Amino acid sequence: MDKLRITGGARLHGEVAVSGAKNSALPILCAGLLTADAVTLRNVPHLNDTGTMLRLLGRMGMRAERGADATVTLQANQVDNLEAPYELVKTMRASILVLGPLLARFGEARVSLPGGCTIGQRPVDQHIKGLAALGAEISIEHGFVVARAKRLKGATVRTDMVTVTGTENLLMAAVLAEGRTVLDNAACEPEVVDLAELLIKMGARIQGHGTSRIVIDGVDRLHGAEHRVISDRIEAGTFLCAVGAAGGDIVLRNTDPGILGATLDKLAEAGLAIETGPDWIRCAMSSRPRAVGFRTQEYPGFATDMQAQVMALNAVAEGTSVIVETIFENRYMHVQELRRMGADISIDGHTAIVRGVPRLSGATVMATDLRASASLVIAGLAAEGETLVDRIYHLDRGYDQMEVKLRALGANIQRVTGKETA
Repeated sequence: MDKLRITGGARLHGEVAVSGAKNSALPILCAGLLTADAVTLRNVPHLNDTGTMLRLLGRMGMRAERGADATVTLQANQVDNLEAPYELVKTMRASILVLGPLLARFGEARVSLPGGCTIGQRPVDQHIKGLAALGAEISIEHGFVVARAKRLKGATVRTDMVTVTGTENLLMAAVLAEGRTVLDNAACEPEVVDLAELLIKMGARIQGHGTSRIVIDGVDRLHGAEHRVISDRIEAGTFLCAVGAAGGDIVLRNTDPGILGATLDKLAEAGLAIETGPDWIRCAMSSRPRAVGFRTQEYPGFATDMQAQVMALNAVAEGTSVIVETIFENRYMHVQELRRMGADISIDGHTAIVRGVPRLSGATVMATDLRASASLVIAGLAAEGETLVDRIYHLDRGYDQMEVKLRALGANIQRVTGKETA
């Protein structure tokens, strides 16, 4: 099993290109099921999760060809299997995103229930509730969500909570439904907007994406299109946190500062000098960061996917910060590992109190989920001595060659196998 070996203390300098957004690419790949025509996607990141999704779609009969420059061409004109099996769904909960498009185009879908998750349950009941409102007959059979509908009918759907994947699933289902669908309490994330923009290029009629009320007028069929996946705002934020903790001066290319929102605000509050352009961000840090408190919220609030990384920054900051996690009930598992490195963090329910220390010390730590692994890398870059991050398959789910990019910025970081660490 691969690990990352990091020797801390090196400041980061140079330029790095941000990859396409994982959380945008996954639903967009599923949108290829909505048409028999070819859909060409650019800026698709090379990640374990995108690989898993392509395997799932391939099992259904979709053809996928990877080209140069992170291009993927999809064609779903020979889909002959409408089932998403447990062995794939259990490794990536986003597999539930095939449910809406399969039901909308083929009138049937059989998708395994995802089961538990290390950072929270994230139930799919809102997906099921919304599809039922659109006229689907849904049952749970032997651990599968089984959905059927001759043709979905437009309706007003009000989810009980803001759910990103729920909004995306219902959006993909509604574009081929008969009549008008209104999604109230919809997620406003940039990744939802990106999916809607692709669907519009495919012939869908959508208004209001990016707000909490999305209106969809169903069409009879969609056609092929070309689309570029937006840049990954969480990857960009992770690199900015790394500079904040370790110091340095870097430029991020192929990124959109406008979608980072609250992350940029908090990092500027922490003392990072930030400049932005249309597709770049420059940030510099020459002193110890200042502690910043925050509460995670749905977009445009502070993203839960940035909580662990900013906590690592706060671990070496001057002062005390209070962090409140409101999205997932079990997203502080990185705290124990940060403590192994000397961080002073206490937990009370959904609240974390981080008392900054002048320096962390390298240690062997274990990644427990995707963003937790990123926080341990940041901590390792800022620590004295050597840090060994185990179970980095979590990191590979959402970061495209993170250690290669960090090494290009001057970090002392290497991927090693289990034998090399023995």
